[in-house]
Amino acid sequence: MEPSAPRPVPLRLLLLGGLSVLAAQVGADIPMESCCADGHRMATQQRDCSEPYASESKECRMVQEQCCHSQLEELHCATGINLANEQDSCAATHKDNASLEAVFVKRCCQCCLLGKAAQAQAQSCEYNLMVGYQCGLVFRACCVKGQETTDFAPGDVADFQEPAKASKLEEEQEDPFLNDRCRGGGPCKQQCRDTGEEVVCSCFVGYQLQPDGISCEDVNECITGSHNCRLGESCINTVGSFRCQRDSSCGTGYELTENNDCKDIDECESGIHNCLPDFICQNTLGSFRCRPKLQCKSGFIQDALGSCIDINECLSINAPCPVGQTCINTEGSYTCRKNVPNCGRGYHLNEEGTRCVDVDECTPPSEPCGPGHLCVNTPGSFRCECEAGYYFDGVSRTCVDINECRRYPGRLCGHKCENTPGSYHCSCTVGFRLALDGRSCEDVNECSSSPCSQECANVYGSYQCYCRRGYQLSDVDGVTCEDIDECALPTGGHICSYRCINIPGSFQCSCPSSGYRLAPNGRNCQDIDECVTGIHNCSINETCFNIQGGFRCLAFECPENYRRSADTRCERLPCHENLECSRLPLRITYYHLSFPTNIQVPAVVFRMGPSSAVPGDSMQLAITSGNEEGFFTTRKVSHHSGVVALTKPIPEPRDLLLTVKMDLYRHGTVSSFVAKLFIFVSAEL
Repeated sequence: MEPSAPRPVPLRLLLLGGLSVLAAQVGADIPMESCCADGHRMATQQRDCSEPYASESKECRMVQEQCCHSQLEELHCATGINLANEQDSCAATHKDNASLEAVFVKRCCQCCLLGKAAQAQAQSCEYNLMVGYQCGLVFRACCVKGQETTDFAPGDVADFQEPAKASKLEEEQEDPFLNDRCRGGGPCKQQCRDTGEEVVCSCFVGYQLQPDGISCEDVNECITGSHNCRLGESCINTVGSFRCQRDSSCGTGYELTENNDCKDIDECESGIHNCLPDFICQNTLGSFRCRPKLQCKSGFIQDALGSCIDINECLSINAPCPVGQTCINTEGSYTCRKNVPNCGRGYHLNEEGTRCVDVDECTPPSEPCGPGHLCVNTPGSFRCECEAGYYFDGVSRTCVDINECRRYPGRLCGHKCENTPGSYHCSCTVGFRLALDGRSCEDVNECSSSPCSQECANVYGSYQCYCRRGYQLSDVDGVTCEDIDECALPTGGHICSYRCINIPGSFQCSCPSSGYRLAPNGRNCQDIDECVTGIHNCSINETCFNIQGGFRCLAFECPENYRRSADTRCERLPCHENLECSRLPLRITYYHLSFPTNIQVPAVVFRMGPSSAVPGDSMQLAITSGNEEGFFTTRKVSHHSGVVALTKPIPEPRDLLLTVKMDLYRHGTVSSFVAKLFIFVSAEL
């Protein structure tokens, strides 16, 4: 009995569980088997699953699409298995090798060829390569079938098209791989093989099995030395493999190939040359040449730009003309001309042109020696008899002036020597004049003509202008004296304490129009104490208080429940068990403070404490009014005293009234004291 053709497990088995779950989720109202049958029908009849599905149910459209793709893959796989059985090769029959059909046909064809090769070599049909579950099933089916020629039909590949022909039990009997422990990869990370007794894991090339027997780790071929990189290449490890990288570049005119070799770049073929239109590109190793299209005629040579240049045969050819003739170059050739007699200097040909005779250079009107000098003719030349102050130059054969200033430097004139034809002339620099001997120089007294605006001092060869105190010499002419503005100097702000007024040759200091007078040193301003001098306008009930640059008329009245105990002090009256009265301060004291706006901060301006301290005293100090801008703060310096400090500059003059309260705790009772500070801030000078 002939064995039946082995059939690969249908791809629909992989979708069976998922579709059952989907049917349970959707409900029994939607016929999933009908949706899947529609998908099979579309794949079988149209061989295309990209057309839209007409079902209104989203779940049904999903089942149609998946079943269509599954059936289409089984059809393509069956075509690939038949192709392997018919021609023992997987030669592409499709124009588009990247299409889905070509991919599945080629995969199943190659997997079937591998199974047949294993059967022919008497190897096991139990596949152990990590080629995928579907490929493994095709491998086993073709291996078991052996040399049978029965074609695989789509119905053989996917027997789920007729569910009534085979039950689930028959499929398990026909394909024991349904219980294969390596199905879906098993516990292994890469390759799995079920020997029946145990599951054996292995790794791809470039990996090594870990001690756990399951995981795989990349092998660093660059460290283990298992690479094949050549000399001049560096090994670079990659996941599962390695690559060789060239250490140096190929250089100009070469490119690196996939095999790490240097290949010449054909600039002519790639069109990256720069040859002109009249030239032809010729490739060379690492470069190229531009050869001209135009060829030059005989007698010409071609330059780098392709132009034809004439060859000078008279220079490039040894003796092109016979003896007694001269070579003359022509365009593209040359000619020879007979030589004629050549007379030397001082001679010329006679009228017959047969011999050379002497030239008389001294014949009038010629004057080769120059005007005023005697010319004497000699055979082939002449000589000159020069006047005083001249000499005969043998090269130019003329009388040349003698430069006495250059020949006798520093010996003829005291200052400057100027050459003249046949003689010389002496002159002096500025500030000197020529002496009677015509050679020496004597000083000129420029101050006699009063060149300076103030003082003049004669110096050797010049003069110097000076200015009186308060003036300075002008940088423009050096003779005019200009007034020095002492107030504008960098130190002018420190000359006068208030204001500086410049006057010709000096300066004056001034003070504000009222409240100050100039000090005896003429620079500082002194405050006028209007209260002492009596020039104030305070009434008899007011007290005059002097401040910088002015005065203030002060008067105060003690508040209710207080009486005046001194000129600046108010004492609280007896309270007679009046609770509200007992809370008032015991004493109110008035103080007058004055300081300028430029006072350095922080500065302590007032100190407050009890007149006599008792052990156990404690006090608190606070500003109760007048410090709205935060110029002042209080600070406790001991258990029984504190200070008021200025911590922020006061920008402009003003009058301030600051109220400071001190609470003194003594023997369990508290006593309050108030200080009224009249603060007068004056402008700085």
